[in-house]
Amino acid sequence: MNIDKVLLIIIIANVALSIKGFSDRLFFEKYKFQIGAIKRGEKIRMFTSAFLHVDYMHLILNMYVLYIFAPIIIFKLGIVKFLILYFGSLFAGNAFTLIYHKNELYYSAVGASGAVAGIIYAAILLNPDMRLFMFPLPIPIPGYIFGLGYLLYSIYGMKKQLGNIGHSAHLGGAIGGYALLLVVYPEIFSLSTTTVLLLGVPIVLLLLFGHKLK
Repeated sequence: MNIDKVLLIIIIANVALSIKGFSDRLFFEKYKFQIGAIKRGEKIRMFTSAFLHVDYMHLILNMYVLYIFAPIIIFKLGIVKFLILYFGSLFAGNAFTLIYHKNELYYSAVGASGAVAGIIYAAILLNPDMRLFMFPLPIPIPGYIFGLGYLLYSIYGMKKQLGNIGHSAHLGGAIGGYALLLVVYPEIFSLSTTTVLLLGVPIVLLLLFGHKLK
């Protein structure tokens, strides 16, 4: 698979800045996502935190998933729309996290997961018949089932605060990827109507009743 130069730059930036953060704790603390610091005016953290990761496993997983799904979008929509989806999902993930955890001043997070979640969701909408694995199922499942399961798990994980995982960023990023794809590629309504509606229902319900997750 030939990797687009812009995608390669994004991956290299994630790797370089994450490695810098691994060895330089002051750098990591200065640019990570933290509710209190953002509320004090350090809005740059909404962007920079997406280029930092907790450890090598976190970094490798996000970059591998991005490497797999991004070319689907770049091939079908072009690099400009891919960048809109990537950075739009990045900010959507962090914005959703900021709103959901607004009263937890010491809540912090890092990682490209929000952006990557948006890319996964957009790719599934573009190719709903793709086959993906979802642990612990031993067989591949259609992309639209994976997307629905991903959303529901993120909602459940956010409610139960499962593990040291930014479920709210995943969820916000997925919503961003979904909404932005409808904006930059409205033809998807007629091409994949059933998938658009199926994946849109839990998003609408979340936006209407999400306050009850607390």
